[in-house]
Amino acid sequence: MKKSIYIIFLTILLGSCDQGFEELNVDPTKPTQVSVVNKLSATQLYTSGERYENWRANLIYCSTMMQHMSTTAGYWAGDKYTLNEGYASSMIDRIYGNAVKTLEDMLIQLEEEGHPEEMKAITRIQRVFVFHRLTDLHGDIPYSEAGKAFLEGILKPKYDAQSEIYADMLKELEESAAALGTGTSGFGSGDLMFNGDQEKWKKFAYSMMLRLGLRLIKADPAASQEWVAKAIAGGVMTSNADIAYIQHTAGPEGINKNGIGEVFTADGNPRLSKTFVDFLTGDPRLPILGARRSDGSTALADQKGLPNGLDASLLMALTGEEDTDAYTEPNRSIITGEDAPMFFQTYAEVEFMLAEAAHRWGLAGGDPESHYNAGVRAAMKMLELYGTAGAIADADIDQYLIDNPFVLANALEQINTQYWAATFLNEYEAFANWRRTGYPVLTPVNYPGNVTNGTIPRRLTYAVSEQSNNTENYNAAISRQGPDVLTTRVWWDKE
Repeated sequence: MKKSIYIIFLTILLGSCDQGFEELNVDPTKPTQVSVVNKLSATQLYTSGERYENWRANLIYCSTMMQHMSTTAGYWAGDKYTLNEGYASSMIDRIYGNAVKTLEDMLIQLEEEGHPEEMKAITRIQRVFVFHRLTDLHGDIPYSEAGKAFLEGILKPKYDAQSEIYADMLKELEESAAALGTGTSGFGSGDLMFNGDQEKWKKFAYSMMLRLGLRLIKADPAASQEWVAKAIAGGVMTSNADIAYIQHTAGPEGINKNGIGEVFTADGNPRLSKTFVDFLTGDPRLPILGARRSDGSTALADQKGLPNGLDASLLMALTGEEDTDAYTEPNRSIITGEDAPMFFQTYAEVEFMLAEAAHRWGLAGGDPESHYNAGVRAAMKMLELYGTAGAIADADIDQYLIDNPFVLANALEQINTQYWAATFLNEYEAFANWRRTGYPVLTPVNYPGNVTNGTIPRRLTYAVSEQSNNTENYNAAISRQGPDVLTTRVWWDKE
């Protein structure tokens, strides 16, 4: 069913170029207009991402900065805190040209074609997800004027302050959730995440509100608590059946494929970081997530993480080894397929956030341990979505929780370290939550020639083209936020 949907819109919307959007935006009531149903499918796949930005922003930068991954390959700049401007702006370069543009077009079309409010609400929620990734990664970004070059003639959009973007995103989530009811929306099976299920979209909206509310903890603690309480009262995810994810297919076109899976098909360099493998030792997830590069062994004795911040010569000097074949890589028999699921937000993340809310403010029933345990269990059980080889027995999870009990005195570190483990491969989120909480505690590298003075980056940089194509607005953004460098903190990432 999903493959047939993909084929329909791929003939019109494939790729990240601008071709066709002029015609699509001329008159949304004409019969030649592409259906909003197919546009939602396209947008969700664009949000999941192509190989281009998944390789560069998600993996090369975020996964290695967060010490989930490691490699000696020099072009993996994030592992060494060096700047590759094209890689650092790859998300912003791609998403504005496809997902953002299509969403803005959809909102006009939904209004002019008289579609019901729940379809508009779903589109607005999808839009918030796209923009929250962009602003969390870069800070101040084009928001209120974004994606409107043809619709409104705005060729040089202003950069909105992140504080204003967050206020509007939270408002959008609140209003959109309130507009949703029960039953199936008009998107139906064109909705690749929830098949039009309004109740699941409502849970996603409130779960995202929970995420964004907690992002404010350093910038505005009172507002953080207020939005977290509002999200919990609204109704967040309650099981793995509520996870927001795309189940990809292996074709017929590239956009249908899992962009991370495509990276692993093309690039044999990435290994699991020593930091991550050491954390997973004794964890039933390790043989699912990792396998030795040389022979695919998942035996515990064969798992060895690669330290971050090394190139081939530094590895030789440190270990006497010439290559990394003896180290653990992502398990190619389970999690690296081009048809693998791509996760946007999971129930496990929600439970960890509820545990934090219970610990900080006595919310969500006031018992952080029960939510922590539920989060660990959900994080392990969700691996079944990769197939039966990803299944973990309940008894193994029970034993892990016995061996690794919740300790109230160490609550925030324990909760958010498990959050880090649960967001493996969703590296945008791992990077954002680490900046918010400082957990897990990561030891920075000091690779020769790094541009951060040996500190872990706090953001990725803007597209270089903006300096000449949108000079006035680009300069206003860096004047307000700070220099366009990896070490500048975004608004909510206070010292």
